[in-house]
Amino acid sequence: MSKSTVIYTKIGEHRGKQRLWLEGNRLARTGISPGQRFNLVAGRKSLTLQFAADGAYKVSRRKRGENELPVIDITAAELAEALGKVERVRVVVRGNRIDITIHHHDLAESERMERLLKALSNGEPLEIGSIAHGGGVLDLAIHTGLADAGVPSRLAFANELEGAYLDASLANNPVWDEDSIAIQGPMQDVEWHKLPPVHLLLAGLPCTGASLSGRAKNGLAHAEAHETAGSLFVAFLNAIQTLRPAAVLLENVPPYQNTVSMMVIRNVLSGLGYEVQETVLDGHALGALERRDRLCMLAVSKGIEVDLGKLEPVRQREASLQEVLEPHEAVASRYKAYSYLADKEARDLASGKGFRRQLLDGSEDGLGTIGRGYAKARSTEPFIRHPDDPGLSRLLTKAEHARVKTIPEELVHGLPETVSHELLGQSVVFTAFRAVGRLVGNCLASLKRSDAIAA
Repeated sequence: MSKSTVIYTKIGEHRGKQRLWLEGNRLARTGISPGQRFNLVAGRKSLTLQFAADGAYKVSRRKRGENELPVIDITAAELAEALGKVERVRVVVRGNRIDITIHHHDLAESERMERLLKALSNGEPLEIGSIAHGGGVLDLAIHTGLADAGVPSRLAFANELEGAYLDASLANNPVWDEDSIAIQGPMQDVEWHKLPPVHLLLAGLPCTGASLSGRAKNGLAHAEAHETAGSLFVAFLNAIQTLRPAAVLLENVPPYQNTVSMMVIRNVLSGLGYEVQETVLDGHALGALERRDRLCMLAVSKGIEVDLGKLEPVRQREASLQEVLEPHEAVASRYKAYSYLADKEARDLASGKGFRRQLLDGSEDGLGTIGRGYAKARSTEPFIRHPDDPGLSRLLTKAEHARVKTIPEELVHGLPETVSHELLGQSVVFTAFRAVGRLVGNCLASLKRSDAIAA
């Protein structure tokens, strides 16, 4: 077998022309030497150098010490004609030829945009994949926002670890159709290559290792140390490389922005040809009563012009909490003394910790974040104070919890209170991500019009 060399390199530029420069022992080891002649033969998205005594081009030389090494410098028009305007190539040197093809990352970038533009021009629903699906709140928000902009979409597949959450979504979430694939199990077990490519990939990676409370509870020095959630970004990146979406949306707690995981995600996506932007969505400012901040990362293929800085609310927030609370008669039996929480508050204040209970009467224009463990009646999360007895308070009902997050109540229909609060407590503010979906949809609709004009 003849020696071979594989080179992954970038296309340069010289005097306004594309340029490919190859040199050194990487060529010499395969038998290429200065003075040899070759021809350029263009193929379909490929260019071949065939060595021949009467070739039109010649291998140059560069002296390095006592050695003369071969140099191949290609600026001929055939390079641009065969490969188009690409940034990276794969070069295989062997025997009496050199084969130059488009880098697989550039091919994937081109292919995913071609699929997207074809779907848009044909009016076909965009195929959406979902990872760490939960109850599908993020999915429904994005699907709804896209629909607001006139861009149809469908759920191609959803992966969720917890069977109870996946069952809830299957029972209540309208994003599913008869062809959607439900996948229950760890995302690192999923065989992504057995799933069809998607146009948009959504993910809400578990935040238990990145949230301040999660790190404190588990005694973690950094998010990646979490036993189950710490390495999930690897499976997430594997899914992206395999499914080749034109756009990727990731949501998480704001501290995730400063993790090693997020740094790796940014760098890998940039290397795959995505343009990455991030923002922290303020749920209260975007139309919800809950003051819940959420990191939103959007990575898009080049050619999709989206600016998260132009995000606008899609609804007007209620003037007060009272507007979403159940009538007193319907919840009167829910009030309790919660004396242990009152005692804890007194101890915290005495020790200078400053933690106070959120005891609300409904006149407030918002409330603090409600987490996954809300049903446990924790000391710092919102309670509604009894209108007549200040010693009594209650948790929000699951319907009220959904309303303060602007989540459609049907998503927790028929679910126990505990499961409902878990599902809602780890979800996003619906209206905030509906706004993201609408913004992306408007950009895609504009892209469709531009593509139609160009055609």
